[in-house]
Amino acid sequence: FCNFFINWLIVHDHHRHLRYSPLQGQTAQQLLPPHRWQKLSTVVLLTPRRSWVRSGAVCRILMMLGGPWKIAGGLLWLIPSPLRDLGYVLIGKIRYRLFGKLAQCRMPTAEERSLFLN
Repeated sequence: FCNFFINWLIVHDHHRHLRYSPLQGQTAQQLLPPHRWQKLSTVVLLTPRRSWVRSGAVCRILMMLGGPWKIAGGLLWLIPSPLRDLGYVLIGKIRYRLFGKLAQCRMPTAEERSLFLN
């Protein structure tokens, strides 16, 4: 699902606001406090002011994309975070049934490589 979500974001982030890094990578280790992040499989959004995880990160990312995605993110934000996170976890558990499983991740194009941090 993570690979699917990143691919989807690359297509929909027309202004190239977002950068991507694995939680196990050097960038995440430098930016995130020594914490359980490296052991999780989750979405983390870091901004200069704040960080969000799980469904909160997804909502904020959608809002950053603008257009109809900003509205969708805002509507999702209205749902209390425990319920949003429960939905996030449930989707994570059935992600292969929903989105299928790829044998390998797509390699980024030369233009897309600048969006990825170590």
